[in-house]
Amino acid sequence: MPNVALVTGASRGAGKAIATELGRSGWTVYITGRSLRTAPSPEGVPGTLEETAEAVDAAGGQGIIVHCDHTRLEEIDALAWRLRNEAGHLDLLVNNAWGGYEHHDVSTFGRSFWEQPAQHWDGMFVAGVRSTLLTSARIAPMMIERKQGLIANTVAWLDGAYLGNLYYDVAKSALVRMTQGMAAELRPTGVTAVAVAPGFIRTERVMAAHAAQPFDLAPTESPTYLGRAVAALVADSNVSRFAGSVLYVGDLARIYNFQDIDGRQPPRFVPSDPTAAPSGAEPG
Repeated sequence: MPNVALVTGASRGAGKAIATELGRSGWTVYITGRSLRTAPSPEGVPGTLEETAEAVDAAGGQGIIVHCDHTRLEEIDALAWRLRNEAGHLDLLVNNAWGGYEHHDVSTFGRSFWEQPAQHWDGMFVAGVRSTLLTSARIAPMMIERKQGLIANTVAWLDGAYLGNLYYDVAKSALVRMTQGMAAELRPTGVTAVAVAPGFIRTERVMAAHAAQPFDLAPTESPTYLGRAVAALVADSNVSRFAGSVLYVGDLARIYNFQDIDGRQPPRFVPSDPTAAPSGAEPG
């Protein structure tokens, strides 16, 4: 029976890298997002589901495209139905879909809460927190029935330090608390839930911001570093010891002895100024 994963928000960035690294281990990976070659990102950010599926296939796995807007419950329900009837089981769910950066000018990220447009709240909570909770609620029963599986929620986190934008900070705090609650409720079922925190990753959106207004890339990581962390976690037969934890990619690299694409092993990310630029996962 092949290993089967669902990676949400996989059109580009972190999701694409996670799916590709799972493909390198021979996984069948269902990838979701909204960007297709026939319907690319309206913001002009590169990346499509087709490109991710091709990368998974080239790595040695099988990438299966499911066009899904995780803000729409009916589309999540359709996704869950397809997984149950087509794959029959699921070993890993990676909640990476995140709409919080959409229509957001990175240069204004650090503005005070009274200067932030209300639409940013909707993006971060409806297209971020809510989508993670509802996707998990619809998918978890497949794992519970088999008494095994891993749910990994990607999240930006700095040991509870303020993240420089109130909407963003509250949303990410909610995801961490959600992971703790999921882990507590799932513990008797044999399913494990964790949060995985990358550092400042060079996604397409981040590199576009760098092209517009250059900043120091020395402390950044490739998306692949996060992908290798998730692949290492799901291969760990004792991953339940981490249930409910926020796991930093830099720490996991030392636990599991993997490197970034340049051979380095960047430590846990600690920015000198958390408001300089947002870190974490990208939307699909």
